[in-house]
Amino acid sequence: MKQVYLRPGKEIPVKFKHHWIFSGAVSAPKERIEEGEIVQVLSANREVLGHGYFNNKTTIQIRMLNFRNEDPLMSLENNIKSAVRLRNSLFDENTNTFRVINGEGDYIPGLVVDRYNDVLVVQVATVGIEKLKNRILDLLKKETTDWNITTIYEKSNMPARIKDGLESFSGHLWGNEIEETNVLENGIKFKVNFVKSQKTGLFLDMREMRKLVGEYAKGRNLLNCFSYTGGFSLYAAKGGATKVTSVDLDKDAIENCNENFALNEITSPNEAIAVDAFKFLNDDKLNYDFVILDPPAFAKKKEDIPNAKRGYGQINRMTLSKIPSGSFLLTCSCSYHLSFEEFETVIKKAASDARRELKVLAKHHLAPDHPININHNEVDYLKSLLLYVE
Repeated sequence: MKQVYLRPGKEIPVKFKHHWIFSGAVSAPKERIEEGEIVQVLSANREVLGHGYFNNKTTIQIRMLNFRNEDPLMSLENNIKSAVRLRNSLFDENTNTFRVINGEGDYIPGLVVDRYNDVLVVQVATVGIEKLKNRILDLLKKETTDWNITTIYEKSNMPARIKDGLESFSGHLWGNEIEETNVLENGIKFKVNFVKSQKTGLFLDMREMRKLVGEYAKGRNLLNCFSYTGGFSLYAAKGGATKVTSVDLDKDAIENCNENFALNEITSPNEAIAVDAFKFLNDDKLNYDFVILDPPAFAKKKEDIPNAKRGYGQINRMTLSKIPSGSFLLTCSCSYHLSFEEFETVIKKAASDARRELKVLAKHHLAPDHPININHNEVDYLKSLLLYVE
């Protein structure tokens, strides 16, 4: 195995088990290394720090697969086993959809795997994981035999993959070539088209917030903006909301939302509207006493932050200026580049502009199947505030 040395003093983050090594920390290799090739990483003093895969085309030049002098392929196998074991301990028969591998959170940077009942959906973000893909598939099939998986589908269309020198790819890797399946999440049924949907099929990282909405929704008239296929809406209806209105620009998502309500045999009033959420918030009187604002990421890169702040400010200001006193507002951001403190400041200003007083009832609840490596918190991107509006 080829060796890569770090510059003096650059080993400290690695010793604290941070997975990323940036190009400025790496001494020029003495021999040619292929993109994605696994290398042994050593300090300037020749101390073995672990192993990672190399890419000279990106700012993050090495992504660590382990932090010890152990066969990295054995570490990969052990980390997949550990990830599956954790998920088996988290969920019972009422939930058969969850994240199986969460990148750095499960010590496998560049890899995401989600389960949808009998389907695994894989996302490969880096050339290093691309080279390990066949081995990973064999390990996944071996470790998930109790789940009766019949299909493995790859949906690798994220921008990070392009930066790593790979083209987008989607397609069946193994098993039945189906496009959709029905899943259970806390006993609630969803029809998931993992081929045509956003992300891998569902926004699994919002499970705990959906559950929280269900706990607060009883007797409330709820508006779910940017509703997608109706996750929050279903939990609200199951939780006893008197009426649920779902709004999303995507007509297919709205149709899927209606199908999910039928799948769960929900008879309480439900209205699903295909319209731009900004327009709806501007035009409607908003006679709702529970509103959910969970828009797509407004800041996909650092340069987008000013526009993102304006967008979050606009939808929250419009909502807060209209909804009645005593209402609940769940407002969220999935913009990686916007910090929680910045998001909270935007909400404070929106409340001030709308002349409303707010009480924080809850902050974002991390979904346990999306663990974060305590030494690598860059993947902690979700922000949510459940607010009581005076």
